Amino acid sequence: MRITFLGNHSVDYSSEAHHCKSLESLGHEVVRLQEGKAQGQEVLAEAERSDMLVVVHTHGWGTPGLPIDQVLAQVNAKHIPTVTYHLDLWMGLQRQRDLQRDPFYRQIGHFFTVDQRMADWLNNNTPVKGHFLPAGVFHEECYISEEPSPDANEVIFVGSKRYHPEWLWRPQLIDFLRRTYGSHFTHVGGDGDTGTKRGDELNRIYANSKVAVGDTLCLGFDYPWYASDRLFEAPGRGGFQIFPRIEGISQWFDGTLKTFEFGDFDGLKYLIDYYLDHDAERESLRRAAHNRVKQHHTYRNRWQKILTTVFE
Repeated sequence: MRITFLGNHSVDYSSEAHHCKSLESLGHEVVRLQEGKAQGQEVLAEAERSDMLVVVHTHGWGTPGLPIDQVLAQVNAKHIPTVTYHLDLWMGLQRQRDLQRDPFYRQIGHFFTVDQRMADWLNNNTPVKGHFLPAGVFHEECYISEEPSPDANEVIFVGSKRYHPEWLWRPQLIDFLRRTYGSHFTHVGGDGDTGTKRGDELNRIYANSKVAVGDTLCLGFDYPWYASDRLFEAPGRGGFQIFPRIEGISQWFDGTLKTFEFGDFDGLKYLIDYYLDHDAERESLRRAAHNRVKQHHTYRNRWQKILTTVFE
């Protein structure tokens, strides 16, 4: 299958780069076009020679010349599937305004989203076919490293402290971990202790640390069925993770995911301390969660699901 893919291909760690490599690993030919640079007519011409057009459209860019919504309209008219797969949350955030302002969200044929509520909204309010599909991990980064890391620690948090302005819980969580565990805690991230870590460096940190505490934006502490890609990346890249409890996500791990309640620092500390002291149990869960993710939750799995859904 020939697939035209419009998105950010300027760095090898973008989601689009991982998605394209996942599609190629499934045996498909992928034509990469760079967002904001590829002319609309070029996108249209490549799409007309392809079996599917994928557009990862984020805020603030368009196609020079022919606008992307007009490209999509013409491709749809030729019965060539137009698809997007987004790992972001819109509902309840400032960016939700884009859904009303940007015609892209009326012209894309299939919108695969990690947010069940957004899939429902698209199906109820637009001609777009909304599909709920959780995030995953890039299959080439889904391994447990045997190499040491100077940045590993007993307790780690991976991710930015300065996150969405709508989510003030994360700075509180990181501050709690630092106060509680002191030199036994490392904040891995661009605004943390280590700077940004990617690729094998991040795998080595996960694999050589004892407990990774996860987080995800959960409006009202009760927003169901949405979790950031860290949910899958941490175990997929070799870490033992304790994650906030969110309705719907435990089923993806078949008992291998340990969760705490938002705001319950005492409960979180109990879980962290327990697994710091129980090496064999922690290791058993780490291996089981990793194997679960590697088998069911890579982006290769996700794109196979997308292709099956679209072409059935």
